[in-house]
Amino acid sequence: VQLQASGGGLVQPGGSLRLSCTASGFTLDSFSIAWFRQAPGKEREGISCISGRDTYIWYQDSVKGRFTISRDNARNTVYLQMNELKFEDTGVYVCARGDYCAVFGTKYYGMYTWGNGTLVTVSS
Repeated sequence: VQLQASGGGLVQPGGSLRLSCTASGFTLDSFSIAWFRQAPGKEREGISCISGRDTYIWYQDSVKGRFTISRDNARNTVYLQMNELKFEDTGVYVCARGDYCAVFGTKYYGMYTWGNGTLVTVSS
């Protein structure tokens, strides 16, 4: 049972990236999947979450209108489309599984499967 995050890279401000979180060993359609970001010298913070069956989606205020979380059950993957990237979006992005989207920025609960990280660097 694991989650594999990918899709990070170096991008200029205003650019876009799409991150993928692919599950193996389980089907993720009935689970909540959240994306977290850890910037250098800062706490890990939740930035988006999609609940099982896609009944609830949450975004941190700083990414609302720029990031979109979605799920592709056929590929057993959750995506994070990131547009209009800013310098402050730089960090290691990690995805995690839980039964609920109990994610409130730097406070989060009930995430019990964590993936690896993928580095996003926004730089000119």
